[in-house]
Amino acid sequence: MLLVAAPERTRLTAKLFRGLADPTRLAILEALRDGPRSVGEIVAATGLGQPNVSNHLACLRDCGLVVSERQGRRVVVRTSDPRVDDLLMLAEELLADVAHGVYACTRYAAEEDGARG
Repeated sequence: MLLVAAPERTRLTAKLFRGLADPTRLAILEALRDGPRSVGEIVAATGLGQPNVSNHLACLRDCGLVVSERQGRRVVVRTSDPRVDDLLMLAEELLADVAHGVYACTRYAAEEDGARG
């Protein structure tokens, strides 16, 4: 259980969701839903470049969302906690119910285009 004051907990939760909001990091986590993968397998599954994947894996590792271990010459990455997959599944379920509103939302479109408001 997280034992921090409500404002700090809210700030940390927002930071977690900002990390998950990045399309590259989300694609990596989606690729790991089927189980542990090497960096090369993640690259193949996502279609992203290896340097990009490695950079975002470092972020996910620093945030505690994935762990990696060396298996011979390969480094295998997996989610650190089964609740990461649960969270992605809940997001899919919620999106199925609110997709029209999310699609129509214009407030987040500016952020996706790089403009902050």
